[in-house]
Amino acid sequence: MIAEGLLMSRLPDTEWRPLIAKFGYSAGFLIVILGRQQLFTENTLTPVLPFLQGKVKARLANVLRLWVIVLAANLIGALVLAFVIAKTGAFDSDTVGAFTEMGHKAVEPGFGIVLLRGIFAGWLIALMVWLLPFAEAARVWVIILITYLVGLGNFTHIIAGGVETFTVAAMGAETWPKVLGGYIVPTLIGNILGGVTLVAILNHAQIVAGEKGQDL
Repeated sequence: MIAEGLLMSRLPDTEWRPLIAKFGYSAGFLIVILGRQQLFTENTLTPVLPFLQGKVKARLANVLRLWVIVLAANLIGALVLAFVIAKTGAFDSDTVGAFTEMGHKAVEPGFGIVLLRGIFAGWLIALMVWLLPFAEAARVWVIILITYLVGLGNFTHIIAGGVETFTVAAMGAETWPKVLGGYIVPTLIGNILGGVTLVAILNHAQIVAGEKGQDL
């Protein structure tokens, strides 16, 4: 949010502004992924693949525990950052105005649209995680390209969007019930559905490929 807001506040308000400003959306993902930190939406793929391949009951508790811990830590971090931005003078008024605009735009659609956009975001982030081991020297470009598409499409992401919506709530520009019920909940559902659906498809493809290999 900070990188995108800084770019928005320094670009003219034109139709092409998002084409440049949305590159800022990728900055946080580069830091998280290249820094080997934990992001909730990444964990809709990696731990779920082995979970679907057997011992479902034994692994279900482990997957749920991982999700709860990472999601809680991510949201707490987003909440702390939101209050720092809202209650301090760390950023100039133009940048704060850009943050506010981003937050309002995030909570504007209804529950169903937010959820649907969350499915797209969850699918794309899981796809990115799937592609990274094969990207080699192109890892940075894979991260930038996929996350740029998420930002440009206004697809809802539980953590990136959580910072934006928590910030407008902390400013008093939006109500907490609207942010939590109208953005956080549907986005979380959508991100999980999108990520897990891709995992299920990939898992099924691996099983089918393995069966065909045995037949040959």
